[in-house]
Amino acid sequence: MPDETQTPTNADSNPEDVAAAVAEAVASNDSADAVFSALQNERDQFFESWKRVQAEFENYRRRSQREREQEAKYVALPVIRDLLPGLDNLRRSLDAANKNGRLEELTKGVEMTLKQLESILEKHDAKPIPGAGSPFDPNLHEAITQMPSADHPPMTVLMEVEKGYVLHDRVVRPSKVIVSAPT
Repeated sequence: MPDETQTPTNADSNPEDVAAAVAEAVASNDSADAVFSALQNERDQFFESWKRVQAEFENYRRRSQREREQEAKYVALPVIRDLLPGLDNLRRSLDAANKNGRLEELTKGVEMTLKQLESILEKHDAKPIPGAGSPFDPNLHEAITQMPSADHPPMTVLMEVEKGYVLHDRVVRPSKVIVSAPT
């Protein structure tokens, strides 16, 4: 009977060591039981290794999913942080106008806040869609009505009712416009 202490029995053995033991058992004409035992040990070692890799992959998948959820949840955080000073300035303008009752100061404060908010949008790559005087583009504009105009060719934007914006190549909101009609 061969010495079975040579055959690895620990499932944590190195796969090369297990494979070498199986090859040695087959080469030395050991009994079928020794070869079978060596093959079982090799199988168990690979199965344990596979289970560890599977568990590591599952942990990685869960961690990645959590990170994606957190990123999606807080994606607007930089924009909100940038908008808060504009809102603060708008409140200050209203407070100053209520205390003084002077319309000029309110107008000046609101204009400054509008410029600040527009610069925040520009900082985040949101650009205004060209308005009055530009040709009507159904991809960028939403016509709310048509007006006859002898001064402009048909399908020209006469007036912008609500400003639209694009982010890179995607329309965030189309401009609501009044379009010239043939006379």
